[in-house]
Amino acid sequence: MRKFKPSFITAALVASGMAFSSSPIYAQATPVEADETKPVESLEAVERIEITGFATSLIQSLNQKRFSDTVSEQISADDLGGLPDVSMADALTRLPGISAVRTGGQAAEINIRGLSGDFVFSTLNGREQVSTSGDRSIEFDQYPSELISSAAVYKSPKASLIEGGVAGTVELRTANPLSLDADSKLSVNARGMFNDRANEVADAEEFGHRFSFSYQTKFLDETLGLAIGYARLFQPSVSTQFIGLAYNAQADVDGLVNDTDGPADCPECENISEGFEMQHQGGEETRDGYMVAIEWAPVDNFTLKTDMFLSQFESEEFARGYRVKLGGSQTSVTNPILSGNDVIGGTFNRTSGSFTRIELVNDDNQDSDEVLSLGINADWQATDNLSLAFDVSYSKATSDFRNGLLWSLVAEDATVANPQFDENVSISYLLNGLDLPDLAFNQAEAFSDLDRVMVSKYGIYPFVNEDESTAYRFDFKYELDSNFVSSVEFGVRHSDRDYSNDRSVFEYGNDSAFSISEPPLRLTSDMVEINDWSSEFGYFPSYPSIDLDSALNAWFPSGIPQPVQTWGTGHPGVINSPAAGEGPNTAWSVQESGDVSETVTAAYIMANLDMEIGDLPITGNIGIRRVETEQSSTVLQLATQNILDPDTGEVLEVRGDPTLGAQYIVDDVGLINDYFKPDILTDKYTDYLPSLNLNFKLTDNQQLRFAAAKVMGRAPINRFAANSTTSVQTVTASQNPDTGAVTLSSPTARISGQSKNSPYLRPFYANQYDLSYEYYFTETDGAFVAALFYKDIQSFIEDIALDPYDFSGNGFVVPDDVNVAVFVEPDSPGDTPQAAVDVNGVPLFVTVPTENGRYETAVNNASGGYIRGLELTYTQIYDFLPGAWSGLGVSGSYSFTESEITRTLSGSVFSTDLPGLSENVAQFTVFWDYRGFETRLSTRYRDAFVSQQVAVNEQVVNFDSEIVMDYQASYKINENLSAVFQINNLTDEPTRSYFGKEDLTGTIQFFGTQYFLGVTYSL
Repeated sequence: MRKFKPSFITAALVASGMAFSSSPIYAQATPVEADETKPVESLEAVERIEITGFATSLIQSLNQKRFSDTVSEQISADDLGGLPDVSMADALTRLPGISAVRTGGQAAEINIRGLSGDFVFSTLNGREQVSTSGDRSIEFDQYPSELISSAAVYKSPKASLIEGGVAGTVELRTANPLSLDADSKLSVNARGMFNDRANEVADAEEFGHRFSFSYQTKFLDETLGLAIGYARLFQPSVSTQFIGLAYNAQADVDGLVNDTDGPADCPECENISEGFEMQHQGGEETRDGYMVAIEWAPVDNFTLKTDMFLSQFESEEFARGYRVKLGGSQTSVTNPILSGNDVIGGTFNRTSGSFTRIELVNDDNQDSDEVLSLGINADWQATDNLSLAFDVSYSKATSDFRNGLLWSLVAEDATVANPQFDENVSISYLLNGLDLPDLAFNQAEAFSDLDRVMVSKYGIYPFVNEDESTAYRFDFKYELDSNFVSSVEFGVRHSDRDYSNDRSVFEYGNDSAFSISEPPLRLTSDMVEINDWSSEFGYFPSYPSIDLDSALNAWFPSGIPQPVQTWGTGHPGVINSPAAGEGPNTAWSVQESGDVSETVTAAYIMANLDMEIGDLPITGNIGIRRVETEQSSTVLQLATQNILDPDTGEVLEVRGDPTLGAQYIVDDVGLINDYFKPDILTDKYTDYLPSLNLNFKLTDNQQLRFAAAKVMGRAPINRFAANSTTSVQTVTASQNPDTGAVTLSSPTARISGQSKNSPYLRPFYANQYDLSYEYYFTETDGAFVAALFYKDIQSFIEDIALDPYDFSGNGFVVPDDVNVAVFVEPDSPGDTPQAAVDVNGVPLFVTVPTENGRYETAVNNASGGYIRGLELTYTQIYDFLPGAWSGLGVSGSYSFTESEITRTLSGSVFSTDLPGLSENVAQFTVFWDYRGFETRLSTRYRDAFVSQQVAVNEQVVNFDSEIVMDYQASYKINENLSAVFQINNLTDEPTRSYFGKEDLTGTIQFFGTQYFLGVTYSL
């Protein structure tokens, strides 16, 4: 059987109702009168096969791409709720040149043409979206696919599109109820879920579910439309992982003479990792999504639409296992094994100057995110030639993330009155590249012995972000009677965006030794379960899983303290410290909190082209967009002054100097700091962004596209929050009551700091060019597309780290040494520690020198470089095959991307390590549809790439290539009911990463395979 093939003009009219446009103005399609000079084909001669499901989505997407006026990729659902993916992140990865970074086993952030999520701009119903991520990258797993009717990825811009996407712009669309073919439509989906690795993680959930409901209808002679939708996802969060930590220490471990391969400041040294982690992760994730759209068209030339989208995401996760800290440059290393100049194995023994230890970790994280988007849009066809549109929108994202930790250490004997940290620590290991390492610990048997393990530290570190935007937009379109320009569009948009970040902290105890003033907690059997490892990790030693509530209630019987935003009693600027300047310095919780505002006013003019040169039809657009940006940030600026004492010649520091604007700044607990002055820093700039899109219709089914544009992408919104923080490592001192010997937790107090944010960070800029050839098959549905692209990146923001950094020499007020109060070791853990005193009864302090450590900052790197590549796409439905084979089809794409851009990280240069860039990305789907049964297998491949992994701190690493396979089958039981079976991550593909070379293991993380079984009901 043959399918009905519409003419090019008819197809264009049909597709125009689905095609994306930056302006919501659409011309009313009018019937095309038959040409009486041509014979009319008999209706009996036309046989039409109805295409459903995945094939329908592909055909609609191809039509939208074919008649788009830019270089773009499209996704179209067969109906609202028709996309099978868990989120839009999974759906978007089916498009050429697009890949995803998996977080917790799920696709979340997407990369486009080798650029990470920071370079991707996103809209919902044509409106800018704010994000719960704390930056500008949209977390697409926040958007249920069941509530999205279509999506587009614009790889080339046009003047009417909102600026911001250097990599591309992703536009999501919810339903337009008046576009519904039927009078009403009801769809219900319900699926159960199972994760096959959940049984490996104690207390992890094995089962989850997905449910969605949508209803669309029209009233009042099809002048009023309503669409509502709800989608719920409840899924277990499961992973088993090994995480290597960064190589941030140097020491001469091989003792070779004339060894000069090391860093410039220590040529004889080798690089040593901070350590590694082994963890079970589990928890629950719940996402509830809501969508409402009301569309009113009281007359033919006016439409008013209002819509709402709300997504709420709740997550509770735990991480249990142990963290190995190898001990830094002062550790003792025997039998070192090297890969080049990097230590990948050996035996590490704790010394008096090192911090070598094994921390037994019980981390609990809670995350509550919400995205709200509201909008009202009015379209008015004022005259036959002039149409106007007005749009007002509001978008808000809130995120409340609470990072909690409970860490334990091994004692010599936890049953005695005065337990001591067991400093006899020996760790042997050998990395095996992208496979799990060989491990051996001399304390391994003690990990599960409650007579040895004691909780030494509790901490909680909330991140509370709020990001909201209000925008107004006017668009005008005037149709022309011209052989060259079909219409002119112009418009203006104004937006105000406000971002706030609030940090707070509570810490108790010590992670590197037992604190005397805040003594460790003795564990009891009712608080603890012993966990074993299995599968690939089965040879790791067992460890204790501690019930957080039981432990905290025992440690803090009078009530668990809550985190606060505080300077800390140890900050030198605090004038009313109850501990005489001693204690923790947590000024970062104040300095990293603040507000950012961004005001943008943009105007554009664009001509839509429709002409012929010779016999060659040419369409497209040419335009320019003018953008005025003002960005500002609150900041606490240091307002101290150093003066010279004329009598002694000594340089003295003046406490907060009022003449420099210093003020009393009070924190949440009443500590007053006079070192700083509050201020607002502001930057303004104007950009002009020209763009050109040309489409050459070579034949009825072949076209050539060319596009050129200047694009920009602003820095992540949280990077505008001006701050500059320094901290001094907390050192504790204990005195043996019998010998009087004083023991320090560290021989020096290491200074660290960061200033990675600034309101003066300018945008990323690029000049980009696209050339693509599209061939649409005539005898069957499908297309072949080949595209070339080139991006000349003018600048980008680069993070750098300097270690060691001369803090004092660069204007930071830091101490040369710190006084540490000495406490007498108590007779039992429950006893209140007593301050040690000298022979005169004066409290005893020891002076500990400070040491310059790591400083992180950011720069606008103007060196730039190119990104270029090739994309190939092939889609075909083989309906010309006989019988059952006529339902067979394939859809595949391949992209190759390369770049000359280099990045500098911690003093080392890694060539072509642009975050998010995979040289080779491919996806292939084979599907078959026959008599109500549909099945498909999808495979996604991406080459190695660079991104961040989160361990103790964020680390930039190289991720290994990966192949992720998904399978789905469905059967249409009757006209209304279908059964669905789905498998995600069919082969349990792990995430693997490394530090520059595969010998230096980063992450090895298994997430498990997810199985779904359910039904779909539509009416």
